[in-house]
Amino acid sequence: MIALKIAFWICLFIVFYTYVGYGMLLWLLVRLKRIIRGKATPLVLPAEDDLPDVTFIICAYNEEDVVAQKMANTRELDYPADKLHVMWVTDGSTDGTNDRLRDYPEVQIVFTPERKGKTAALNHGIGMVTTPLTMMTDANTMVNREAVCEIVRCFQDPQVACVAGEKRVIARNDSEAVAEGAKNYNVSEAVAEGEGLYWRYESALKRMDSELYSAMGAAGELNAIRTALYRPMPENALLDDFVMSMRMVDEGNRIAYTSDAYAMEYGSADLQEESKRKRRIAAGGLQSVWWLKNMMNPFNHFVVAFQFVSHRVLRWTITPFTLLALIPLNIALVVMGAGCVYTVILLLQALFYLAALCSWILERQGHKNRLLYVPYYFLFMNLNVFRGFKYLYTHRGGGTWEKAKRG
Repeated sequence: MIALKIAFWICLFIVFYTYVGYGMLLWLLVRLKRIIRGKATPLVLPAEDDLPDVTFIICAYNEEDVVAQKMANTRELDYPADKLHVMWVTDGSTDGTNDRLRDYPEVQIVFTPERKGKTAALNHGIGMVTTPLTMMTDANTMVNREAVCEIVRCFQDPQVACVAGEKRVIARNDSEAVAEGAKNYNVSEAVAEGEGLYWRYESALKRMDSELYSAMGAAGELNAIRTALYRPMPENALLDDFVMSMRMVDEGNRIAYTSDAYAMEYGSADLQEESKRKRRIAAGGLQSVWWLKNMMNPFNHFVVAFQFVSHRVLRWTITPFTLLALIPLNIALVVMGAGCVYTVILLLQALFYLAALCSWILERQGHKNRLLYVPYYFLFMNLNVFRGFKYLYTHRGGGTWEKAKRG
């Protein structure tokens, strides 16, 4: 029984630490750092004549329907036109994307007929960039007007090699953008409700990670790098943005996170489409953990190893298994009469899973309860980690994937 108790409490601790404990500890460490070192001096944007040239890269595969909207958004960016160079990398596109882009004389089109995936497109495009900074975004995401200036401001810190912007979800029939998944019921109420809680927490972790030392990765919706520090990536990389940015951290640099530069996009059309995205992210996470395994060595850089393992590695590897193991371990301890505390925890687990089941039934009937949906979405995310193993196995040889349909 002692061995079962030890296993149970280890599993419970890992689950708690991954989703709650790390955030609490990170909050304390950031405040301790502020007490010892004081608040960081705000970075100042250079005068207009001293602003660096920036290449704005958009990787696109068959995106003819969004070219006009994306270019209208790009032309509205608040940055000197002679210092902002727009490049579309359209490798493998077979629709009218390139034809529509020819209507914009400021655009540099980079194209090869073969489709190898976004990572190969990035390798191709960035290899042709001559500006000191490269800013990347997706074709279907719209960027706020001040994004370039805010990102350039972050690069005034010489240790920053990459800047991660914020992702925001916008309703299809609503002009209101909501920070990293805040409430958004017009896209898909169920998906947005789950994404809302998840992304609000993620956004807070990213800000604190960045303040402690470095954010743990940059999202492809909006990020920027010092071009000279880019290293071509394997073309089968499923999370190109994460691998690219974390390699820079591994070389002794930092990723800065800013919510003042953000990209807006529609949420997934439904949970089935969201599952496609989650499976790919989970598979890419597993792939990345293996490729970046040296970053888990605390003797290389203790703070980076601590942040990487706590924020990323546990979620993509151990924690879903410990969450699953809690059920049989708890049942065994209750049956063996281990004590009231185990009975109470088992009842709480049963209520949690029952709430998720009820939410699943309601969702299939076209209804939703916001409170019940929280455990449902939590389990949905962890289930897709297991699906990620299969996805990774079936995508070992390539970096292409099926895009999730947006709401």
